[in-house]
Amino acid sequence: MPDQHFADETSVPLSALGIWRFWPLRFVLFFVVLTGAYVGCQLLAGVVPKKLPLIPADVSMAAFVLLGIAIMITIYRLLVRWTEKRGTAELSASRALPHLLGGAAIGFAMFCGVIAIDVALGGAHIEGFRGWEGVVPALSMAMLAGVAEEIIFRGAIYRLLEDGFGTLIAIVLSGALFGLLHALNPGATLASTAAIAVEAGILLAAAYLVTRSLWLAIGLHIGWNFTEGGIFGAAVSGGKSHGLVTTVFAGPDWLTGGKFGPEASLTAVILCVIVAAVLLIVAIRRGEWKPLRFKLATA
Repeated sequence: MPDQHFADETSVPLSALGIWRFWPLRFVLFFVVLTGAYVGCQLLAGVVPKKLPLIPADVSMAAFVLLGIAIMITIYRLLVRWTEKRGTAELSASRALPHLLGGAAIGFAMFCGVIAIDVALGGAHIEGFRGWEGVVPALSMAMLAGVAEEIIFRGAIYRLLEDGFGTLIAIVLSGALFGLLHALNPGATLASTAAIAVEAGILLAAAYLVTRSLWLAIGLHIGWNFTEGGIFGAAVSGGKSHGLVTTVFAGPDWLTGGKFGPEASLTAVILCVIVAAVLLIVAIRRGEWKPLRFKLATA
């Protein structure tokens, strides 16, 4: 059975939470602190390795990414302990490995499906093996993005919105915010922003909802991003990548995703929505769907 969500816990007296019993205050605190930490970790992994000429760039980047991941998890755990007076069941170590591997496998399979459909429709062509040099950077950045963004958007934003408004509104609002975050990326358009909000926002929220664990969503996020950039060399949310193979995209933006990358394509949206629907059905059958409600304080 999934671990109990904080909103269902009754072991902590409401009075013990002080002002933090009001979830909007926690929402602002979590978002500001975690987003600031994520930006810092990105700078740490992207800038500092260039200042260390005696250490191979891939090695130093991977090391700083692991440090950044540890920082994000630690900050999240401390914020939860401080404001909610509980442990972080959503980051339970006992479920980390199976959920990470399972999520990564799903993400890998899904993006391979996107490429297969694009190739079949004439929107993509794989030219051949390109080399291994881009694998470590691609995996490193996929790991940092997967952990940090899932902690921020599913661990904090989605979870707290669900406390206040229920599952449906939490999915819609957290997905919209996730899409807007990616509107700042290179090559972003209104279509790519909407695509990210629908496909990733709903899918990753569903991955959290069905397990009440962040690890499945983290694994799925990592598997998708790494397969997209590290294997097929496609743009990841507008960012250039160097993959194991060279993939040439040609065709209308609705099929290829344009400069933003294949995740902005209609193919990716449809596939992600289908998988998300399956996960949501499972979550509903498990009794994890929370009805509409409007409250300011955790009960």
